Amino acid sequence: MCEIFVKADPGLYESRARSLRLHGVVTSIRLEKIFWNVLEEIATRDGMNTNQLITKLYDELIAYRGQIDNFSSFLRVCCLRYTSLMLDGEIVNDKQVPLAGLRNAGAESKGFLI
Repeated sequence: MCEIFVKADPGLYESRARSLRLHGVVTSIRLEKIFWNVLEEIATRDGMNTNQLITKLYDELIAYRGQIDNFSSFLRVCCLRYTSLMLDGEIVNDKQVPLAGLRNAGAESKGFLI
């Protein structure tokens, strides 16, 4: 079983920080490359770049929760939920289909929103 995991490309778990501007404030987010890849895929599906997606997720999280305890962890969870929902068939695998219209995918059965 461990070979499935230990043979992963080390570049995928290499941590990388990116600087971006959230509403005029420069900040840095450190994630593993595999998460940056998934965020880029999500952003592309909705015609955004990664920084635009991150800003949108930040704004929506603030609007929904009122605060952010660990934004980097939230982004990792977003990536895992995205891939999980695709595997469960609750998000179509066709990467040409935007996610914006799929707001409640999996919400009823799993208790969450994208």
